[in-house]
Amino acid sequence: MSSTDDKEQQLDQQKQQQLNDIKNVVDDTLKYAKQLGATAAEASMSKVQGIAVSTRLKEVENIEFTNDGGLGIVVFVGNKKGSASTADLSPEALKLTVSKAIEIAKYTSDDECAGIADKDLIATEFPDLDLYHPQALDVEQGIEQALACESAGLDYSSSIINSDGASYNANIGMKVYGNSHGINAGYPSTRYSLSCVLIGEKEDDMQRDYAYTVSRLPNMLDTPKQVGIDAAKQTISRLGAQKMSTTKAPVIFHRDIASGIFGHLIGAISGGSLYRKSSFLLDCKGQQLFPEWLSIMERPYIKQGLASSSFDNEGVQTKDLDIIENGVLQHYLLTSYSGRKLGLRSNGHAGGIHNCLVTDTGQSDSELLATMGTGLLVTEIMGQGVNIVNGDYSRGAAGFWVENGKIKYPVHEITIAGNLRDMFKNIVAIGKQKETRGALQTGSILIENMQIAGS
Repeated sequence: MSSTDDKEQQLDQQKQQQLNDIKNVVDDTLKYAKQLGATAAEASMSKVQGIAVSTRLKEVENIEFTNDGGLGIVVFVGNKKGSASTADLSPEALKLTVSKAIEIAKYTSDDECAGIADKDLIATEFPDLDLYHPQALDVEQGIEQALACESAGLDYSSSIINSDGASYNANIGMKVYGNSHGINAGYPSTRYSLSCVLIGEKEDDMQRDYAYTVSRLPNMLDTPKQVGIDAAKQTISRLGAQKMSTTKAPVIFHRDIASGIFGHLIGAISGGSLYRKSSFLLDCKGQQLFPEWLSIMERPYIKQGLASSSFDNEGVQTKDLDIIENGVLQHYLLTSYSGRKLGLRSNGHAGGIHNCLVTDTGQSDSELLATMGTGLLVTEIMGQGVNIVNGDYSRGAAGFWVENGKIKYPVHEITIAGNLRDMFKNIVAIGKQKETRGALQTGSILIENMQIAGS
């Protein structure tokens, strides 16, 4: 057996031992909860080791090592809920934490919707999703990655005159969840990233932009040189930005930011917004919200996926869901509590979504520009001007003015506005080149018409 094989076997044994140790802590905590009078309880524990290295102007600026771990306990005494957390995992500390949670529960009001997830929804299948690809947390390697990345960007062009730095991050973690229905399950995962932020200048105009890469596997990151050059190209492309006159025109949200549009959908169909009646999509299940060609599928079991998981934060088994099918809203996104408030049941969304994939209309980015003809390509969104209650959308933006399918010049200091309902209905096309660095994956989005406020 080679030394590499020996090392991998050793890491695998360490992983299994750590996972078992955490499961034992969770199990002990749940036993204490029962002994001390809780009628139901749930406990979760995470342990993360990581390094973060940052450089600026080709010098090391910061090095951090993380070794975090903590346990959270939620107890129910009848319909009363209490919670507490601790980083001290000694038996005495665990007992004290549980007793404090129970004490808190005694002072809270009865809530008939409170409680752990229904037993028949609890996960029983835990397939290997290939989320764990550890490597030694090597500070020297992190420094090399960040320096190479930033240097490639700074050296790319004389127009790049400064840097906000490059960062390399590596995290190796474990997560375990258990409750009094009997589940005590967990999994290890890894996450690596590299990013760079650069500043460019042309005449009197200065602009900033960035690039980044992220993966479960360290060897699947883009090369440091590529990330640095991408950051430089993005920054240079924005130099010479102009203001533009107020107008109405088609708008493309570039794939780097396009997930935000569907993120507003996710927020509006989440149970918390619905039972509080603070969503513009109340009572919209079964309604046509998008064009017929558009679907959004949630796929929690994608191997190596950044948002893959076989169970949610309440231990509920995740499952494939077609959230939007042929433009029609098929599912709300519910936790146990929000489901009960709405007279429905959880569908595994405590903690968020799990790999939402948006269909496309097959165009490349350049073909999407040609489809638009003349209009605005948005590459940056600023501000918080989204009203999830009525769907009004108004945000600062920057990007490029496009004529006859070709980028003419960069623009900035503009505001784009509309209503999310109208924006959803008026999606003309979605590009086939996908943004895959998050929980929601989509191509660039072309919307038929929006109000653009300029000078």
